Amino acid sequence: MEFRRLGSSGLKVSDISLGSWLTYGGYVERENAVKSIQTAYGMGVNFFDTANVYEQGAAEMVVGETLRGFPRESYVLATKVFGKMGDGPNDQGLSRKHIMEQCHASLKRLGTDYVDIYYCHRFHTETPVEETLRALDDLVRQGKVLYVGVSMWTAAQMEEALAVADRYLLDRIVVNQPLYNMFERGIEDEIIPLGEKKGIGQVVYSPLAQGVLTGKYASREDVPENSRASKLGSDRLKISEERISQVQALGHIADELGISVGQLALAWILRQGNVSSALVGASRPEQVEENVNASGIKLSSDTLTAIEDILKK
Repeated sequence: MEFRRLGSSGLKVSDISLGSWLTYGGYVERENAVKSIQTAYGMGVNFFDTANVYEQGAAEMVVGETLRGFPRESYVLATKVFGKMGDGPNDQGLSRKHIMEQCHASLKRLGTDYVDIYYCHRFHTETPVEETLRALDDLVRQGKVLYVGVSMWTAAQMEEALAVADRYLLDRIVVNQPLYNMFERGIEDEIIPLGEKKGIGQVVYSPLAQGVLTGKYASREDVPENSRASKLGSDRLKISEERISQVQALGHIADELGISVGQLALAWILRQGNVSSALVGASRPEQVEENVNASGIKLSSDTLTAIEDILKK
Protein backbone atom coordinates (compact mmCIF):
# COMPACT_ATOMS: atom_id res chain seq x y z
CA MET A 1 0.00 0.00 0.00
CA GLU A 2 1.22 3.46 -0.88
CA PHE A 3 0.38 6.63 1.04
CA ARG A 4 -0.01 10.23 -0.02
CA ARG A 5 -0.31 13.53 1.80
CA LEU A 6 -3.80 14.92 2.14
CA GLY A 7 -3.37 18.18 0.25
CA SER A 8 -0.81 20.41 1.95
CA SER A 9 -1.48 18.88 5.37
CA GLY A 10 0.85 16.50 7.15
CA LEU A 11 -1.76 13.74 7.18
CA LYS A 12 -0.95 10.67 5.09
CA VAL A 13 -3.71 8.51 3.66
CA SER A 14 -3.70 5.29 1.64
CA ASP A 15 -4.02 6.03 -2.06
CA ILE A 16 -6.92 3.58 -2.17
CA SER A 17 -9.65 4.27 0.41
CA LEU A 18 -12.92 2.52 1.24
CA GLY A 19 -16.32 4.20 1.15
CA SER A 20 -19.79 3.11 2.26
CA TRP A 21 -22.31 4.86 0.00
CA LEU A 22 -25.32 2.66 -0.88
CA THR A 23 -23.55 -0.32 0.61
CA TYR A 24 -22.98 -0.58 4.33
CA GLY A 25 -26.30 -0.38 6.10
CA GLY A 26 -27.92 -0.67 2.65
CA TYR A 27 -28.04 -3.42 0.03
CA VAL A 28 -24.85 -5.12 1.25
CA GLU A 29 -25.50 -7.58 4.06
CA ARG A 30 -23.79 -6.74 7.30
CA GLU A 31 -21.39 -9.71 7.26
CA ASN A 32 -19.94 -8.72 3.88
CA ALA A 33 -19.73 -5.08 4.94
CA VAL A 34 -17.75 -5.97 8.06
CA LYS A 35 -15.48 -8.38 6.18
CA SER A 36 -14.84 -5.78 3.46
CA ILE A 37 -13.70 -3.21 6.03
CA GLN A 38 -11.55 -5.77 7.84
CA THR A 39 -10.01 -6.93 4.56
CA ALA A 40 -9.18 -3.37 3.52
CA TYR A 41 -7.56 -2.64 6.88
CA GLY A 42 -5.60 -5.87 6.75
CA MET A 43 -4.23 -4.94 3.32
CA GLY A 44 -2.98 -1.57 4.53
CA VAL A 45 -5.91 0.75 3.82
CA ASN A 46 -5.95 3.40 6.55
CA PHE A 47 -8.65 5.70 5.11
CA PHE A 48 -12.38 5.00 5.57
CA ASP A 49 -15.21 7.24 4.40
CA THR A 50 -18.87 7.51 5.30
CA ALA A 51 -21.59 10.16 5.75
CA ASN A 52 -24.52 10.86 8.01
CA VAL A 53 -27.02 10.56 5.14
CA TYR A 54 -25.82 7.14 3.98
CA GLU A 55 -28.82 5.03 4.94
CA GLN A 56 -29.70 7.74 7.49
CA GLY A 57 -26.86 6.93 9.86
CA ALA A 58 -26.81 3.15 9.42
CA ALA A 59 -23.58 3.23 7.39
CA GLU A 60 -21.82 5.26 10.10
CA MET A 61 -22.86 2.68 12.69
CA VAL A 62 -21.52 -0.27 10.66
CA VAL A 63 -18.25 1.52 9.87
CA GLY A 64 -17.80 2.74 13.44
CA GLU A 65 -18.54 -0.60 15.08
CA THR A 66 -16.13 -2.43 12.77
CA LEU A 67 -13.29 0.07 13.08
CA ARG A 68 -13.52 0.00 16.85
CA GLY A 69 -11.72 -3.33 16.62
CA PHE A 70 -8.56 -1.47 15.56
CA PRO A 71 -6.41 1.15 17.33
CA ARG A 72 -7.98 4.57 16.73
CA GLU A 73 -4.66 6.16 15.80
CA SER A 74 -4.10 3.58 13.03
CA TYR A 75 -6.83 4.78 10.65
CA VAL A 76 -8.25 7.97 9.18
CA LEU A 77 -12.03 8.35 9.44
CA ALA A 78 -14.12 10.78 7.43
CA THR A 79 -17.80 11.65 7.53
CA LYS A 80 -19.98 14.43 6.14
CA VAL A 81 -22.70 16.98 6.86
CA PHE A 82 -25.28 18.71 4.67
CA GLY A 83 -27.97 16.24 3.63
CA LYS A 84 -31.51 15.98 4.93
CA MET A 85 -31.64 14.16 8.26
CA GLY A 86 -35.16 15.04 9.36
CA ASP A 87 -38.34 16.88 8.45
CA GLY A 88 -37.59 20.16 10.21
CA PRO A 89 -36.43 23.35 8.47
CA ASN A 90 -33.01 23.12 10.15
CA ASP A 91 -32.44 19.41 9.55
CA GLN A 92 -30.20 19.94 6.53
CA GLY A 93 -27.69 22.41 5.14
CA LEU A 94 -24.57 24.04 6.57
CA SER A 95 -25.93 26.31 9.28
CA ARG A 96 -24.06 26.39 12.58
CA LYS A 97 -27.00 24.64 14.25
CA HIS A 98 -27.11 21.76 11.78
CA ILE A 99 -23.33 21.30 11.68
CA MET A 100 -22.99 21.16 15.46
CA GLU A 101 -25.95 18.84 15.96
CA GLN A 102 -24.94 16.49 13.17
CA CYS A 103 -21.30 16.32 14.17
CA HIS A 104 -22.30 15.20 17.65
CA ALA A 105 -24.81 12.71 16.21
CA SER A 106 -22.18 11.29 13.84
CA LEU A 107 -19.63 10.93 16.64
CA LYS A 108 -22.20 9.03 18.69
CA ARG A 109 -23.06 6.68 15.82
CA LEU A 110 -19.40 6.14 14.98
CA GLY A 111 -18.51 5.58 18.62
CA THR A 112 -15.50 7.87 18.57
CA ASP A 113 -14.44 11.15 20.16
CA TYR A 114 -13.32 12.71 16.89
CA VAL A 115 -13.33 12.35 13.13
CA ASP A 116 -10.18 12.98 11.16
CA ILE A 117 -11.98 14.67 8.26
CA TYR A 118 -15.37 16.41 8.28
CA TYR A 119 -16.73 17.24 4.84
CA CYS A 120 -19.33 19.77 3.80
CA HIS A 121 -21.18 17.33 1.56
CA ARG A 122 -22.40 20.04 -0.82
CA PHE A 123 -22.33 23.84 -1.01
CA HIS A 124 -25.21 25.61 0.75
CA THR A 125 -26.37 28.79 -0.92
CA GLU A 126 -28.61 29.70 2.05
CA THR A 127 -25.81 29.84 4.63
CA PRO A 128 -22.99 32.41 4.63
CA VAL A 129 -19.63 30.74 4.11
CA GLU A 130 -18.29 32.52 7.18
CA GLU A 131 -20.97 30.93 9.39
CA THR A 132 -20.12 27.47 8.09
CA LEU A 133 -16.38 27.92 8.46
CA ARG A 134 -16.68 29.36 11.99
CA ALA A 135 -18.71 26.36 13.09
CA LEU A 136 -16.14 23.99 11.58
CA ASP A 137 -13.28 25.96 13.12
CA ASP A 138 -14.91 25.62 16.54
CA LEU A 139 -15.16 21.85 16.07
CA VAL A 140 -11.49 21.76 15.14
CA ARG A 141 -10.55 23.79 18.21
CA GLN A 142 -12.65 21.43 20.36
CA GLY A 143 -10.75 18.46 18.97
CA LYS A 144 -13.85 16.83 17.49
CA VAL A 145 -12.65 17.40 13.91
CA LEU A 146 -9.02 17.35 12.79
CA TYR A 147 -9.27 18.46 9.14
CA VAL A 148 -11.94 20.28 7.16
CA GLY A 149 -13.05 19.27 3.68
CA VAL A 150 -15.73 19.87 1.09
CA SER A 151 -17.40 17.72 -1.54
CA MET A 152 -18.61 18.71 -5.00
CA TRP A 153 -17.86 22.42 -4.53
CA THR A 154 -16.86 24.47 -7.53
CA ALA A 155 -13.44 26.07 -7.81
CA ALA A 156 -15.00 29.49 -7.21
CA GLN A 157 -16.78 28.28 -4.05
CA MET A 158 -13.56 26.83 -2.67
CA GLU A 159 -11.65 30.01 -3.47
CA GLU A 160 -14.28 32.03 -1.59
CA ALA A 161 -13.97 29.71 1.41
CA LEU A 162 -10.18 29.99 1.41
CA ALA A 163 -10.36 33.77 1.27
CA VAL A 164 -12.83 33.90 4.18
CA ALA A 165 -10.71 31.47 6.22
CA ASP A 166 -7.58 33.55 5.65
CA ARG A 167 -9.39 36.81 6.42
CA TYR A 168 -10.68 35.59 9.79
CA LEU A 169 -7.88 33.11 10.59
CA LEU A 170 -10.18 30.10 10.44
CA ASP A 171 -9.17 26.53 9.70
CA ARG A 172 -8.63 26.07 5.95
CA ILE A 173 -10.00 23.46 3.60
CA VAL A 174 -7.34 20.83 2.83
CA VAL A 175 -9.38 18.25 0.92
CA ASN A 176 -12.12 18.10 -1.69
CA GLN A 177 -14.18 15.03 -2.63
CA PRO A 178 -15.22 15.29 -6.29
CA LEU A 179 -16.51 12.88 -8.90
CA TYR A 180 -13.66 11.68 -11.13
CA ASN A 181 -13.11 8.73 -13.41
CA MET A 182 -12.25 7.99 -17.04
CA PHE A 183 -15.73 9.07 -18.15
CA GLU A 184 -16.18 12.04 -15.80
CA ARG A 185 -13.17 14.36 -16.09
CA GLY A 186 -14.63 17.74 -15.21
CA ILE A 187 -12.19 18.44 -12.37
CA GLU A 188 -9.19 18.51 -14.69
CA ASP A 189 -9.92 22.03 -15.96
CA GLU A 190 -10.25 24.06 -12.73
CA ILE A 191 -10.46 21.89 -9.61
CA ILE A 192 -7.12 20.11 -9.90
CA PRO A 193 -5.19 23.28 -10.85
CA LEU A 194 -6.74 25.06 -7.85
CA GLY A 195 -5.87 22.12 -5.60
CA GLU A 196 -2.27 22.16 -6.76
CA LYS A 197 -2.02 25.91 -6.19
CA LYS A 198 -3.84 26.11 -2.85
CA GLY A 199 -2.91 22.81 -1.23
CA ILE A 200 -6.28 21.06 -1.53
CA GLY A 201 -6.00 17.33 -2.18
CA GLN A 202 -8.64 15.43 -4.14
CA VAL A 203 -10.21 12.28 -2.70
CA VAL A 204 -12.17 11.20 -5.74
CA TYR A 205 -15.36 9.19 -5.55
CA SER A 206 -16.83 6.81 -8.13
CA PRO A 207 -13.38 6.11 -9.63
CA LEU A 208 -14.79 2.98 -11.29
CA ALA A 209 -17.96 4.75 -12.51
CA GLN A 210 -19.96 2.70 -10.00
CA GLY A 211 -18.71 -0.55 -11.44
CA VAL A 212 -18.94 0.24 -15.14
CA LEU A 213 -15.14 0.42 -15.39
CA THR A 214 -14.71 -3.04 -13.89
CA GLY A 215 -16.01 -4.62 -17.09
CA LYS A 216 -18.85 -6.41 -15.29
CA TYR A 217 -21.50 -5.11 -17.71
CA ALA A 218 -21.51 -6.82 -21.10
CA SER A 219 -24.45 -4.71 -22.30
CA ARG A 220 -27.14 -2.39 -20.98
CA GLU A 221 -29.51 -5.32 -20.65
CA ASP A 222 -27.01 -7.84 -19.25
CA VAL A 223 -26.96 -6.61 -15.64
CA PRO A 224 -25.65 -8.97 -12.93
CA GLU A 225 -28.06 -9.71 -10.11
CA ASN A 226 -27.37 -7.72 -6.92
CA SER A 227 -25.14 -5.24 -8.77
CA ARG A 228 -25.51 -1.48 -8.38
CA ALA A 229 -27.09 -1.31 -11.82
CA SER A 230 -29.77 -3.76 -10.71
CA LYS A 231 -30.50 -1.44 -7.78
CA LEU A 232 -30.19 1.94 -9.49
CA GLY A 233 -30.87 1.17 -13.13
CA SER A 234 -28.65 1.38 -16.21
CA ASP A 235 -29.68 4.95 -17.04
CA ARG A 236 -28.64 6.33 -13.65
CA LEU A 237 -25.25 4.65 -13.94
CA LYS A 238 -24.90 6.05 -17.46
CA ILE A 239 -24.31 2.59 -18.88
CA SER A 240 -24.25 2.99 -22.66
CA GLU A 241 -23.14 0.67 -25.42
CA GLU A 242 -20.45 3.24 -26.28
CA ARG A 243 -19.00 3.11 -22.77
CA ILE A 244 -19.19 -0.67 -22.68
CA SER A 245 -17.24 -0.76 -25.95
CA GLN A 246 -14.61 1.58 -24.51
CA VAL A 247 -14.27 -0.58 -21.40
CA GLN A 248 -13.77 -3.65 -23.57
CA ALA A 249 -10.99 -1.84 -25.45
CA LEU A 250 -9.42 -0.79 -22.15
CA GLY A 251 -9.58 -4.44 -21.14
CA HIS A 252 -7.15 -5.32 -23.92
CA ILE A 253 -4.62 -2.84 -22.51
CA ALA A 254 -5.14 -4.23 -19.01
CA ASP A 255 -4.62 -7.78 -20.28
CA GLU A 256 -1.29 -6.79 -21.81
CA LEU A 257 -0.21 -5.36 -18.46
CA GLY A 258 -1.42 -8.38 -16.51
CA ILE A 259 -3.92 -6.39 -14.46
CA SER A 260 -7.71 -6.02 -14.40
CA VAL A 261 -9.49 -3.20 -16.20
CA GLY A 262 -10.61 -1.88 -12.82
CA GLN A 263 -7.02 -1.72 -11.61
CA LEU A 264 -6.10 0.07 -14.85
CA ALA A 265 -8.83 2.66 -14.19
CA LEU A 266 -7.61 3.25 -10.64
CA ALA A 267 -3.96 3.52 -11.70
CA TRP A 268 -5.03 6.02 -14.37
CA ILE A 269 -6.62 8.19 -11.67
CA LEU A 270 -3.59 7.95 -9.41
CA ARG A 271 -1.37 9.33 -12.18
CA GLN A 272 -2.66 12.70 -10.92
CA GLY A 273 -0.35 14.00 -8.21
CA ASN A 274 -3.12 16.16 -6.75
CA VAL A 275 -5.26 13.09 -6.10
CA SER A 276 -4.65 12.04 -2.52
CA SER A 277 -6.81 8.91 -2.70
CA ALA A 278 -9.25 7.03 -4.92
CA LEU A 279 -12.36 6.18 -2.90
CA VAL A 280 -13.76 2.79 -3.86
CA GLY A 281 -16.88 0.98 -2.80
CA ALA A 282 -17.09 -2.78 -2.31
CA SER A 283 -19.87 -5.22 -1.57
CA ARG A 284 -17.55 -8.21 -1.07
CA PRO A 285 -14.04 -8.69 0.36
CA GLU A 286 -12.84 -10.02 -3.02
CA GLN A 287 -13.62 -6.66 -4.61
CA VAL A 288 -11.61 -4.92 -1.91
CA GLU A 289 -8.61 -7.12 -2.61
CA GLU A 290 -8.68 -6.41 -6.35
CA ASN A 291 -9.08 -2.65 -5.88
CA VAL A 292 -6.40 -2.34 -3.21
CA ASN A 293 -3.93 -4.16 -5.44
CA ALA A 294 -4.10 -1.18 -7.82
CA SER A 295 -1.98 0.76 -5.33
CA GLY A 296 1.50 1.26 -6.68
CA ILE A 297 0.73 0.45 -10.32
CA LYS A 298 2.50 2.95 -12.58
CA LEU A 299 1.40 3.49 -16.17
CA SER A 300 3.89 4.35 -18.89
CA SER A 301 3.44 7.33 -21.18
CA ASP A 302 2.69 4.95 -24.06
CA THR A 303 -0.05 3.28 -22.03
CA LEU A 304 -1.56 6.64 -21.06
CA THR A 305 -1.57 7.70 -24.72
CA ALA A 306 -3.32 4.47 -25.72
CA ILE A 307 -5.93 5.05 -23.01
CA GLU A 308 -6.55 8.60 -24.22
CA ASP A 309 -7.07 7.35 -27.75
CA ILE A 310 -9.80 5.00 -26.52
CA LEU A 311 -11.51 7.57 -24.33
CA LYS A 312 -11.64 10.14 -27.14
CA LYS A 313 -13.48 7.80 -29.51
